Amino acid sequence: MRITSCGTTDVGVKRTNNEDNYLINDELNLFVVCDGMGGHAGGEFASAIAVNTVEEVLSSMELLPEQLGVEGDDGPVELTREKLRYAIRLAGKRIFDKAKEEPEYKGMGTTALALLVEGGNAFVAHVGDSRGYLVRDGRIEQLTEDHSLVNEKIKAGLLTPEEAKNHKLKNIITRSLGYMEDVEIDIQVRAIRRGDRYVLCSDGLSNLVETGEIGEATLDFGPQESCRRLIDLACERGGDDNVTVVVARIDEAP
Repeated sequence: MRITSCGTTDVGVKRTNNEDNYLINDELNLFVVCDGMGGHAGGEFASAIAVNTVEEVLSSMELLPEQLGVEGDDGPVELTREKLRYAIRLAGKRIFDKAKEEPEYKGMGTTALALLVEGGNAFVAHVGDSRGYLVRDGRIEQLTEDHSLVNEKIKAGLLTPEEAKNHKLKNIITRSLGYMEDVEIDIQVRAIRRGDRYVLCSDGLSNLVETGEIGEATLDFGPQESCRRLIDLACERGGDDNVTVVVARIDEAP
């Protein structure tokens, strides 16, 4: 298996500090984007804890199946899924505990979006409104569902997607790491194909750049140029938030 990847983050036009963090670990085929919240110190610290914890668990923690709630005959896919879930849950607990211990970090939290490619499968886990996309056969598909108040209103028929774009509550998320001691994590597994492109981004990109535009940039250019063009596009359109994007292209699949 061979993957070409790139990640870029930018403070944007209107912010003075960057609360986003991302990770690319080529040895693990692990890619993470986290968008922190809770002020200058808190948001940046929370997102850093998240990316570091996920990498630590997946690279160096020896976890037995029973610790993960996995039966011995569940197979490697279930084991990997639950190890990824454990990593993100542990990140949330560490953020929650730190916020309790140190008052200056009260209220900090972060989204978490992780892609782990292993054994011919892509494992995509997320909490919050950072988004994951798959570009395949010339089409782009949003893999994640925003854990946000406006998305709940869209599902309930109270808002249209167009109305949600500029809604005054569009930045309120309904799930995050650190707000509570534990959190529900969405995880899906997809078989990978040669030529697949996975895009992970914070809402600083997805709020300003349309899904189709993300797909076009990712198809037309390599990962490094795609990231740069997408960041530039978000900044040209106001850059009112930090902007982070990671692109991973599957060059060879098992």
